[in-house]
Amino acid sequence: MAKQADKNRGQLKLRSIAIDTYRENVAYLHRECETYRAEGFQALSKIEVSANGKTILAMLNVVDDDKIVAPGELGLSEQAFAQINIKEGSSVCVAHAEPPASIEALRNKIAGKRLDAKEFRQIAHDIAEHRYSKMELAAFLVASGQTGLDRDEVLYLTQAMTETGTRLNWHEPLVVDKHCIGGIPGNRTSMLVVPIVAAHGMLIPKTSSRAITSPAGTADTMEVLAEVELSPDKLHHIIRHERGCISWGGTANLAPVDDVLISVERPLSIDSQGQMVASILSKKLSAGSTHLLIDIPVGATAKVRHMREALALRKLFEFVGDSCSIHIEVVITDGRQPIGRGIGPVLEARDVMQVLNNDPDAPDDLLQKSLRLAGRVLEFDPDVRGGQGYAIARDILESGRALGKMNEIIDSQGRQTEQPGLGKLIFEVCAESNGTVIEINNFHMAKLARFAGAPMDKGAGVDLLKKLGDSVKKGEPLYRVHAEFKSDYDFAQSMTTQHGSGYTIGDAEQLPKAYVEF
Repeated sequence: MAKQADKNRGQLKLRSIAIDTYRENVAYLHRECETYRAEGFQALSKIEVSANGKTILAMLNVVDDDKIVAPGELGLSEQAFAQINIKEGSSVCVAHAEPPASIEALRNKIAGKRLDAKEFRQIAHDIAEHRYSKMELAAFLVASGQTGLDRDEVLYLTQAMTETGTRLNWHEPLVVDKHCIGGIPGNRTSMLVVPIVAAHGMLIPKTSSRAITSPAGTADTMEVLAEVELSPDKLHHIIRHERGCISWGGTANLAPVDDVLISVERPLSIDSQGQMVASILSKKLSAGSTHLLIDIPVGATAKVRHMREALALRKLFEFVGDSCSIHIEVVITDGRQPIGRGIGPVLEARDVMQVLNNDPDAPDDLLQKSLRLAGRVLEFDPDVRGGQGYAIARDILESGRALGKMNEIIDSQGRQTEQPGLGKLIFEVCAESNGTVIEINNFHMAKLARFAGAPMDKGAGVDLLKKLGDSVKKGEPLYRVHAEFKSDYDFAQSMTTQHGSGYTIGDAEQLPKAYVEF
């Protein structure tokens, strides 16, 4: 009876609070709420919210404004309200949440200790159950990045992340995919590889992420052309009928722990190699891939700056892939500069469609890199001999079959009826001397496009007018910046004023050589 009385005392009316807390369940109690005062809750503590046999965990925020939540009410953020899935005004119970079972494993990782497979499974399970706050998630990510994950730990984390979500099975012996580790602005090769490979008849279910630290992810750019948030049933239907798709993986419940970790990595700009490998491979395993091509760009301002790092990363991918029974091939590509001319969703979508339309103005570097990557993926097909893939990919593109397949995929996913235009606030950055472009700082250009508003504003970004090796004259435009809003325009302009253009002008002999391996 005493327990029942306690339970009744903790009952509150549910209220939906229209706040997007981005993959974190947040609850709101008024400071004068009897339950808050009686139960000894504290701000930023975890609470259990229960109703109709459903229980969710949420981080508590305390408010003093009756307009947000009144005494006797419990407010839930948009994500938490959707999870508990009951009507507003319903009666709910709140109680203290038990600490995550894996908290000791987290403390061990913070202390620099090595974790075993069971500990990583516990951590992944607790993250999936929303038992970790974003502070605790940040601690896990920083600890994993600072102390590093050895290759077995990367394998354990990959397996644990894969196990927390849906794992698709296409019941086919050959399911292919391609992934770039990132760090190169404008590198939208996946949007060309998918229609080429699908037109050949191979199954390529491309589930992509949104931008983490870049001005656009593949999903952000594809969203300019088509819907990318697809239900699992629709995703299956499209892939079965079109042999491929280009969608956001977040709605398919593929390795959901990865999506939660990314929500913390993004604002902190964290992208450690161990976490990156686990993130990529858990998604690919969940999507049912059997064969995967990994693109590692190497350059002075890329994620990987030296050939020895690229070779070490290749070995890590191959070790985890072999252990998880997925065939992986790794290619090392030119990461000295952005690929294509556009940086930002609308500009990158423009480049992709120019290539698919065989437009003579299409950026040649994007075209050639996409054909080489598509060729390597096509060579996973046992009927394609080694070295023939490039020619087959080029024929599929030049014949218009790739464009036709892309249009079929776009229509199946849901063509955007109103495509966003380029940002109307524009300024150009010009060369300060005569000479040759010998360096373009990838990090600078990506940051500039983000300052301009990308990827949140699809039409924001940077349009490159000059690339490596191009001759320039003093006062000649190097690139054009597009922004939607005056504040973003001012941020971007201030960045170029304070930190320069991101371009280095010199003599042609100073051009750095590229590490390219196909």
